[in-house]
Amino acid sequence: MTGAFETGVYRNLFLEYGYDSKEIQRRLENCFQTMFYGSDEERIYHVTGDDMGYVEDTGNHDVRTEGMSYAMMVCVQLDKKEEFDRLWKWVCTYMRIEEGPGKDYFRWSCGTDGTSYSDGPAPDGEEFFAMALFFASNRWGDGEGIFEYKAQARRILRACVHKGEEGNFGEPMWNPENKLIKFVTCVEFTDPSYHLPHFYELFALWADEGDREFWMEAAKASREYLHLACHPDTGLSPEYSEYDGTPHTGTEEQFGRHDWYYSDAYRTMANIGLDFSWFGKDPWQKQIARVFQEFYCVRQKDAWDGVFLVDGTLLEEKALHPTAVIAVNAQASLAAQGAYSRECVDKFWNTPLRKGDRRYYDNFLYIFAWMALSGNYRIWK
Repeated sequence: MTGAFETGVYRNLFLEYGYDSKEIQRRLENCFQTMFYGSDEERIYHVTGDDMGYVEDTGNHDVRTEGMSYAMMVCVQLDKKEEFDRLWKWVCTYMRIEEGPGKDYFRWSCGTDGTSYSDGPAPDGEEFFAMALFFASNRWGDGEGIFEYKAQARRILRACVHKGEEGNFGEPMWNPENKLIKFVTCVEFTDPSYHLPHFYELFALWADEGDREFWMEAAKASREYLHLACHPDTGLSPEYSEYDGTPHTGTEEQFGRHDWYYSDAYRTMANIGLDFSWFGKDPWQKQIARVFQEFYCVRQKDAWDGVFLVDGTLLEEKALHPTAVIAVNAQASLAAQGAYSRECVDKFWNTPLRKGDRRYYDNFLYIFAWMALSGNYRIWK
């Protein structure tokens, strides 16, 4: 198997399934315009001052490194440099931690006015910031200061790997022994949806030279871990897990319940699909993506809005982000290439962007899937 990194060819599954090429691109651009410049019940992006902007988590009414880094990735993929730079300046102004154990990380949550809501980071933000910045450097070239994108990306990754070493106060974001990303720096368990081996492959090319072997090992470790985290009979993964892949139960006082297939976990299969598309290194990804789509299209065809244990047990709760469920099932088609791939893509095509308070998370997974399935989620070398 050879992925797009080697071939330079990015599959357009919409086109393969007979959809019109102009309509595919029109709807992708419309996704961006709606999320960034739509009506008050549609947009999540807000311009502030002369040169900054932020993305609001409309369900929690704050600004998160998750959403800011996701928005930056969307912007670099779609060649929206002005919005990218506005977002990044807001991040550097309000979210970057300048001192203490979190120095060079980013506060995972702030108010829309920049007020700090957290003293610590969430690693999914850092890895997306770094990847978006590398792509920006390669696509647009580096500027000065915070807009020297490549240097900024390396600064982030340096902190992620080396904190906790002698003379470097704080906690690393990856466990230095097993090379697996942590849920947050102060715990020793992980989040399956944080695992992005396709990013780590590229970090191994562009990070500080002395850390490149670490990132190659991290890519290998994450792919092996995902075999353990995804249930073999359903393809479902938990929101949080131990390093051996078993669901992390936790307590109500410590983060609450996250041993089920619920909001965070939706991203896991989407990431597997993109990794397969970019690198095609793991044949298991085709198998587990087919299992996952069969679970939804056959075993739970009337319960796409359900919440499940990873073994497929249907619970009473309903999905908080039903549009995201449809989006990631479609993105799984990048790997699945099976009997249900077309069904999942068609269902996604016929699903609109979400409106209302919970649109933020759903619509990010929606536009990521649209970029990926149309061949517009690319490696910028």
